[in-house]
Amino acid sequence: MTLTPQIVIDPMLTRPYVLREVAKETPDTFTLTIEPANGGHRVSFAPGQFSMLWVFGVGELPISISGDPAKHNRLVYTVRSVGQATHALVSRSVGDSVGVRGPLGTGWPAEAARGKDVIVVAGGIGLAPLRPLIYQILSNRKDYGRLVILYGARSPRELLYRKELASWARNRETQVLVTVDYGGLGWRGHVGVVTTLFKYARLQPAHSVAMICGPEIMMRFVTRELETHGLSRDDIYLSMERNMKCAVGFCGHCQYGPHFICKDGPVFRYDLIRPLLEKYEL
Repeated sequence: MTLTPQIVIDPMLTRPYVLREVAKETPDTFTLTIEPANGGHRVSFAPGQFSMLWVFGVGELPISISGDPAKHNRLVYTVRSVGQATHALVSRSVGDSVGVRGPLGTGWPAEAARGKDVIVVAGGIGLAPLRPLIYQILSNRKDYGRLVILYGARSPRELLYRKELASWARNRETQVLVTVDYGGLGWRGHVGVVTTLFKYARLQPAHSVAMICGPEIMMRFVTRELETHGLSRDDIYLSMERNMKCAVGFCGHCQYGPHFICKDGPVFRYDLIRPLLEKYEL
């Protein structure tokens, strides 16, 4: 019997990509579109996965993929400029090179959610890792029940993907609710933390799966709210993106109890990490 050799890609191998587009989302947040250098290879990823992006002379950082998984010729990332590495990344010019490792990590359980309602809850830039999941559901609408998107930001000027939010709301069986902490004189929408939106959401907890991404304090309160509404803990998933450095479980920077967020996550089922999430100093 002749065995076909399996090609294994080294997860530490950085591949060259070229920056094709930089779009400003908010005063400090940008969406970058990159493509494999010289045509390169076919791009494939699961919603919820991340990459390690490398800028020569500056360093490497983990960023969730925020583009459409059906588009195999490019990768898209939404990045907030908060430090030296992220500032260097968003300051790149079109045509500049960017190194990429990945895609890495676990994704959202899109297959397990088939036939069910999907509740997406995002805080701030946490909408970016959830956007590929939303794309996938809307592209395969008949495979899923209702889609409920609850999104909170600090202010109207910090809302991501405003045109897309309006477009998603026009899709059948889709409800989009947005709130901000501080609205200002021109804001006519909801004001308050994201959990205040639950009173307006049309939920069927017994037939729903929830996906959450945002600051950990926000996710603690959202999971409690979902449990109060009757969602089972094993139907709730969270993205725990923090402290990732090597991205393959070697360095231990992202150890979270018995888990390594980079290789066991970043997406975790709530019942598996609930005891850890409740420890405020962990």
